[in-house]
Amino acid sequence: MTVHDVPTDAPRPAGTAADDGPDPRRVAAASSVGAVIEWYDFFLYGTAAGLVFDRLYFNGLDGPAAQFAAFGTFAVGFVARPVGGLIFGHFGDRVGRKKMLIWTLLIMGLGTTAVGLLPTYDQIGVWAPILLVVLRILQGIGIGGEYGGAVLLAVEFAPEEKRGWFGSFAHIGVPGGLFLASGAFTIASQLPDEQFLAWGWRACFVVSIVLLAVGAWIRLSIAETPSFQKVQEQKHVSATPVLDVIRSQPRHLLLGMGTRFIEGFTFNLFSVFFLAHAVNVVGVDRSTVLGAIMVGAALGVVLVLVSGGLSDRFGRRPVFAVGAVAGLLFAVPATQLVAGGTAWGVLLVMVGGLGVVYGVVYGPLAAFWSELFDTRYRYSALSFLYQMSGVVASGLTPLVAVWLVQRADGGLGLVAAYAVGVALLSLVCAWLLPETRGRDLATDEVAPVTQPVTRPVTRSAARG
Repeated sequence: MTVHDVPTDAPRPAGTAADDGPDPRRVAAASSVGAVIEWYDFFLYGTAAGLVFDRLYFNGLDGPAAQFAAFGTFAVGFVARPVGGLIFGHFGDRVGRKKMLIWTLLIMGLGTTAVGLLPTYDQIGVWAPILLVVLRILQGIGIGGEYGGAVLLAVEFAPEEKRGWFGSFAHIGVPGGLFLASGAFTIASQLPDEQFLAWGWRACFVVSIVLLAVGAWIRLSIAETPSFQKVQEQKHVSATPVLDVIRSQPRHLLLGMGTRFIEGFTFNLFSVFFLAHAVNVVGVDRSTVLGAIMVGAALGVVLVLVSGGLSDRFGRRPVFAVGAVAGLLFAVPATQLVAGGTAWGVLLVMVGGLGVVYGVVYGPLAAFWSELFDTRYRYSALSFLYQMSGVVASGLTPLVAVWLVQRADGGLGLVAAYAVGVALLSLVCAWLLPETRGRDLATDEVAPVTQPVTRPVTRSAARG
């Protein structure tokens, strides 16, 4: 008998979402708050890379070379993320989700605070960029382990019929963290330029130590997820979770990475490359662009939750496809609006990209990816999928965009073409994956890649 066969008025097996365990709403809130804090730390670096680091840590180079070097250190964080994903994914599948989430928070918070205290190139010479890269690597390792644990904390506690909704709370960490990071830099940008470069930007990093304490307190109050507890009770813990997922579900893994492409690309194209291009090349005021990013990120938080909830009703793939098609259609107008250099144009770009496209694409993916893989290696699977694909989809996006602009003699036409290609790739990958809505996470059954999963009709669903 499966969970679907149990009448709603009968006692439920221990470890199910209807248990007398923690309220899924409280768990989702804890997942989202911790994720927002960690992504705030990570995105501070991206904002600083576009506005500060080329002037303080790579000022021995000329303008374009300094910016390229700053974006290079930004990319290093994404290269380090798979390392963190493999380490924390392995132990998350072996000793538990909660323990790993405490460690990732500590690594991120302390690493980010240290960036805010780091001397400049003029003060300690070449050691400044070297230490900056080291700290960025620590950030990458921390955030690499964060993603899978935060998602599973929300998804594995959620009732089946609301898994998309509760899972999306973990995903508001990305736009929420960007909102806070952009807000912090917007406030600091009100200072005179000399004070902003001397200490204003540093305050945004140092405050991370306070957020670290808040996040650790919240996460320590949450129990281990029921899905992992069941694996432990049945002694089904995988000895080599990464190898098991690669052997058992390689196509799910590869196609899932393909769906990730538009998410990572869109976010970093708009929040990092377009930020730097609008300010440094087009000449738009820094505060104007940061304010537009804040509006787009705020809308993204809302639409991540909305699209996650809609995926419980209409399925993961259809909702994702709507966002991907929007990204395809918005590619050319976005580049034209950025090149135009008006405040309203930049605002529309950030609202359309970070709000609509990103929000709708990202919302259903927490539940979609989680439902693709077995509990025994789900943490490792999500970490591998998200972080390995993120090297190209996220970390290299600003670098590739700068290179494409140079190839096009300063134009953004090739960047728009790249965006169209990314959207098409992710749409095809989503189409080749099964629809996972309704999958029972308590079983080890995984639907074939070529056939969609049929949603079981439960008594509680029939009543709704």
